[in-house]
Amino acid sequence: MGPVESLSVKAAGVGVRETTMSRCDSAIGRFDPYLRKAEDGTASLSLIIDNIHCPACIRRIESLMMEIEGVVAARLNYSTHRLSVSWREGVTTPDALVAALETAGYRAVPFDPQTLEAGRRSEEALLLRAIGVAGFAAANVMLLSVAVWWGLASDMGEATRLFFHWISALIALPAIAYAGRPFFRSAVSALSVPSLNMDVPISLALLLAAGLSLYRTFAGEDYVYFDAALMLIFFLLIGRYLDRSARDRARSVAGNLLALQSTTATLIDEAGRQFAVAAESVKPGMRVLVARGERVPVDGRVAEGRSEVDTSLLTGESLPRSVTAGDDVFAGTLNLGDPLLVTTTASDRDTFLAEIVRLMEAAESRRGRFVGLADRAAKVYAPAVHLLALMTFGGWLLFSEAGWETALMNAVAVLIITCPCALGLAVPVVQVVAVGRLLKRGILVKAGDALERLAEVDGVVFDKTGTLTLGRPLLRAAQGITPEDLSLARSMAAASRHPLARALAEASPEPVAPMTAVREEPGKGLLVELPEGEVRLGGRAWCGVQTDDACDNDLPGPELWLRRPGRDPVLIRFDDAPRPDASETIARLRAAGLSVELLSGDRRPAVAALAQRLDIDDWRAEQHPNNKIARLESLAQSGRQVLMVGDGLNDAPALAAAQVSLSPSSAADISQTAADLVFQGESLMPVFELWHTARRARLLILQNFALAAFYNLICIPLAVAGLVTPLLAAIAMSASSLVVTLNAMRLRAAGQGRQTREAR
Repeated sequence: MGPVESLSVKAAGVGVRETTMSRCDSAIGRFDPYLRKAEDGTASLSLIIDNIHCPACIRRIESLMMEIEGVVAARLNYSTHRLSVSWREGVTTPDALVAALETAGYRAVPFDPQTLEAGRRSEEALLLRAIGVAGFAAANVMLLSVAVWWGLASDMGEATRLFFHWISALIALPAIAYAGRPFFRSAVSALSVPSLNMDVPISLALLLAAGLSLYRTFAGEDYVYFDAALMLIFFLLIGRYLDRSARDRARSVAGNLLALQSTTATLIDEAGRQFAVAAESVKPGMRVLVARGERVPVDGRVAEGRSEVDTSLLTGESLPRSVTAGDDVFAGTLNLGDPLLVTTTASDRDTFLAEIVRLMEAAESRRGRFVGLADRAAKVYAPAVHLLALMTFGGWLLFSEAGWETALMNAVAVLIITCPCALGLAVPVVQVVAVGRLLKRGILVKAGDALERLAEVDGVVFDKTGTLTLGRPLLRAAQGITPEDLSLARSMAAASRHPLARALAEASPEPVAPMTAVREEPGKGLLVELPEGEVRLGGRAWCGVQTDDACDNDLPGPELWLRRPGRDPVLIRFDDAPRPDASETIARLRAAGLSVELLSGDRRPAVAALAQRLDIDDWRAEQHPNNKIARLESLAQSGRQVLMVGDGLNDAPALAAAQVSLSPSSAADISQTAADLVFQGESLMPVFELWHTARRARLLILQNFALAAFYNLICIPLAVAGLVTPLLAAIAMSASSLVVTLNAMRLRAAGQGRQTREAR
């Protein structure tokens, strides 16, 4: 019995890693395990940033990082609080970056999904406690206020009324101090730099409302505003909690992927003993047991066993993939069958899953045209808010007889209602939802502005091999070949790794034992000495076949020839089959109004056959890379904007020449492709899904801009005119942020609806 069959998995939880937060707290500056170094002399690090409560923090932190000498790039993801920083080695250090952030009032620790989730739970608990305190205090103070209002209409004495006011103050002031911490801490942090964020005007409004109520209590006035101040903070907290919950739902799917990765691994030592360790301690070359129902902890190659793995996490495809000895498996995929013994090829932080997360986080954080527009508007928003509130206060003092208290309350309403949340969230939330939706469909976005560019295309140009086709040959029906010849050819082919040889060997319903003593001549074929003489398997020239003698010379598709002594050469043909849904995808693209063109370097008969099969009228064969670039440039000069879909490395120049580029990719080369976007799996439908999502995302971004503009055009004049109380302003401000976020969530709902219809 082999080690795979005899081993079982230890109980989970043994050797679970300590959190990144604790390690960083105990020894700040020990970032070596988290650094990624590039060949160009740069290093990069991902950090979790605390105290981010508004989009203005993004601009502030990124600007702070870019001011440090040696920093070449800094991008902060608002949804995941993940800061990615790159710098030139020897010029600055991670400790200097973290120190600068802490000086600005932001606590930073190395990125870790468990730490991030713990921080979110802690923040959620703080908000819920604050809401509870504010709601409880508001209800009690409201009862006292009702008694005072009723007493003013009857015969309540002044001493009793003043006593009720002081009781309200004793309840309200501590409650405001506690429940307002989420706003106050953020505001103090911003002002200490100094800088402004959205919590500064909110905190100022809360303090002014509470201060005015305390002043009126000391003055013995009939009315105070403690109830209004508490209701104000109560609704502000509810709005923040709902907004946070909505953004968590819209949060990047990639940000959750690492949390699905196994935290423990079952190692097998040389003696065959098994023991559980933390996944992060697994190094390349170790042997790991993956039992049925377990996720693969790190990337590796199957050493023993045969099973099926669920790769939907990485490729978006629902059908499981069969794996056996020699096949690669990747972290996060789920073993659905028998146990597998895997030899690891990467560490915990260098897995393909981790690479996907890095690509997605970078794409979500980069600045496109719409993001830049929102950033520039938000940059002038904060000072404009305070100036407008000051002008409102002065205007009411100078041009009305209402008094300074009314002027102050109107200024408070302006401070609250003009918060730029809706504008700041207009683009990032849509971008995060779009990238997450595409990831579920097996599409990785590598360029931050790719979706914006893709939404403008009016045509699609396809490469052939590996793009419209699967890129791997399949044996045609073996007609005219004797079983003896076919068996001999398969045995010879099993000794080679050439794609045609592998296709021939794998076409057998039963495993084929490789023939011994087979010699391979690179670029020619295989030969073996048998009692009957020398047998060759390879190209027509290698097998001595004259072109004039070859049958069906103009038929498309690759071929092998088998030559045995004293017999006529035998032709074995292969198909490079199109992707299963290629025809449907092209039909959908055409129905959407996009032109479709095929540019291929393959032979004319093969290209013509595929174009006819897929109903592509505009095609060109035998196109070298320079010809493809010239064609794309010609399309651009005629005013066309096209999406180029090609197989990554080979079509890199053509991909760079297009308006936007998309590449099919295997897991092994996903980080090397030159395209703006990468899709995985055998389906071609992600091309249409990608274009549809890009158009939908652009529409939602424009809608969000319109909603933010409409909100400001309507609500700000009403607040300046004194027609909005601070309480109504808080409700309106929270509602505007929620509306923008929920509007972006429609993109996810549309994607789920499409998937449901396709499943049916």
